[in-house]
Amino acid sequence: MKKSVVGVIGNASIIEKRFAVQMVGERNLRAVAEVTGALPLIFAGSPDITDADTLLQVVDGILLTGARANVHPTRFRAEPHVSHEPYDEARDAVALTLIELCVERGIPLLGICRGFQEMNVAFGGSLHPEIRELPGRMNHRMPRIENGDVHPDPTVVFADRHDVQLVKGGTFAQMFGGETIRVNSLHGQGILEPGERVVIEGVADDGTAEAIRIADAPGFALGVQWHAEYDPQRNPINRALFQAFGAAIEHHRRVR
Repeated sequence: MKKSVVGVIGNASIIEKRFAVQMVGERNLRAVAEVTGALPLIFAGSPDITDADTLLQVVDGILLTGARANVHPTRFRAEPHVSHEPYDEARDAVALTLIELCVERGIPLLGICRGFQEMNVAFGGSLHPEIRELPGRMNHRMPRIENGDVHPDPTVVFADRHDVQLVKGGTFAQMFGGETIRVNSLHGQGILEPGERVVIEGVADDGTAEAIRIADAPGFALGVQWHAEYDPQRNPINRALFQAFGAAIEHHRRVR
């Protein structure tokens, strides 16, 4: 039987300080392959070599992954600052275009971390470069050890760190079978003001937006701030999210 295909956006990077590459974390690819049952297909987050129309004729859904680079502030009417780098303006251009097209055409779309933030920006929302600097907010960045380095143990880095309260009867509450879930946290930037069609359905203990849907989207169009790709093979919350995404892309493949 033919498999559905999920396009997974690449992130610009330099390896060995000289080779330009497009990178995707393997956990994203395995989440697609092992939980949705689809074939992950990496595409470049670079507008000069990625044609959105052609891409969307090939894939049955799009996964916008997390990334180290922040969305460029000029995309939401703010000023860039060196302390908030790196940026990846090429990915911004590709992702924001794809979000609009996917929602318009009913092509299933799942945004994770940066992808969640891109979805908000695509509909006119704004971001704060350091959520932890806002009054009453916790530090949502990944855990570090005493010398400032990222904690060497990924089970610590990706451990569940805070609860998320979900809107009663909402899309996420129905998907997860409850109104409170617990998730990991590895981000600095986050939603400041939601976009025009962005509906916040989940918030952290400190009020930080964690789960969104796009209002009146004809297809699956959801975003989460946490890294759901880390463990959907064994985490029931993240598994439910990727399974729902998988069902949506399979339905889209069958009807288009």
